[in-house]
Parts: sequence; C-alpha cells; structure tokens
Amino acid sequence: MSTDAAVPPVAPDVAGLVISVLGGTGEQGRGLARRLALTGLRVVLGSRDAARAAAAADGLPGAVSGVDNLTAARLGDVVVVAVPWDGHRELLVSLADALAGKIVLDCVNPLGFDRQGAFALDVDEGSAAQQAQALLPTSRVVAAFHHVSAVLLLDEAVDEVTTDVLVLGDDRTATDLVQALADRIPGMRGVYGGRLRNARQVEALTANLISVNRRYRTHAGLRVTGV
Repeated sequence: MSTDAAVPPVAPDVAGLVISVLGGTGEQGRGLARRLALTGLRVVLGSRDAARAAAAADGLPGAVSGVDNLTAARLGDVVVVAVPWDGHRELLVSLADALAGKIVLDCVNPLGFDRQGAFALDVDEGSAAQQAQALLPTSRVVAAFHHVSAVLLLDEAVDEVTTDVLVLGDDRTATDLVQALADRIPGMRGVYGGRLRNARQVEALTANLISVNRRYRTHAGLRVTGV
C-alpha cells in the first residue's frame, strides 16, 4: 500500500510571541491588535506619542500595552507596520537597527484618494512591502492583512471576521508564522500568496475593495476557493 500521501505541514507555535504594532493608535493597527489580543497573544501598541499609545491600549481586551515606536520595535518578536503610507519610509529608516533580524509584517496600502475614489499609487520599489525590505535588509519582511476591514476588526459585536488573508514573502519560515497568526483569529485563514515581488497587486487591490464597499455599503473581504 502506498504511503506517499501528502502530510499537511505542522503550523508553527506562535502562542508565546509578542506582537508589536507600529501605528497601533490608528484604526487598522488597533483593530489588528484587538483581534490578536483576543487570541491570548501579548500585544504592544507603538506610536510616536507613548501616552497616546497607552491610552489606546487601555480600551482593548487582553494583554495589550502602549509605548513609543522604538520601544515597541524592540519588544516585538513580530512587528506589524500599520502606519499611513506617507510616513512609511521615514518610520522604517528610523527603526532599522531595532528591527534587525525580526519578522516585519507590512500591511500598508499605498493609496491616493480623489473625487472618483481610491486609487493605487506608484512605488519606486514596486510596493510598500518591497520598500520595507529594501530599507530593512536584515529583517524578514512579510506582506499580509491588506484587505481586512478595520471597522469589523474593532466591532465588538462581530465575533468572527470571515476573510482569507493573503500572505506574501521570500522567507518560508516567516510566511508560515504569519499564516499561523492569521489562523488564530476566528473566521480568518492565512493563504500563501507568493513572493514579495507580487505584493504590488495585492496592495493595489485594496482600492477595488474600497469601491465595492462604497457601492454596496458593506465591508468586503476575500475568499480563495479550491484551497
């Protein structure tokens, strides 16, 4: 009898990790922090203003604290970048030493807005995630969580955020770990989406989802079929 059937890979154990969120006082960062804290993870919110980060952490469940961005970068095993696009480069340059050797999870969407709605911006490096990797050559950058509604993440009446999370990166260990983080959140599933060079179209797709949300007055997510 053949024993060549594929064995599902064992998901990495992420239970003891500290997750830092740079831009943790914004809706996206705070929403991700909330959902991760609800799974039992220790979460650290980072901000330019430590007092503001501490105030934002006070309203969240679980083990969440608030500090300045530098301290958050130093404390996190995984560091989530959830800052506005216009502050992305400056922040990462300032924290390059603190982020050395760490998994950096970039969920920034380079978008512009005009009277016609949202649109993707051109990025010299190709994408926000590729810019992060260029600025942080000794970090392992993973792109993920671009299409998750901050409104749903923060809504206490929503028990499950039903969406797939596309996870992209060049380091398999790092992408597996980020997939495992997504899998911890009820309703979510981490799905490998390719190398970091493919992050551009994933970030840009957020503009399309914003258009969907505005037309249908919803908070659309993604589902990948056949996986």
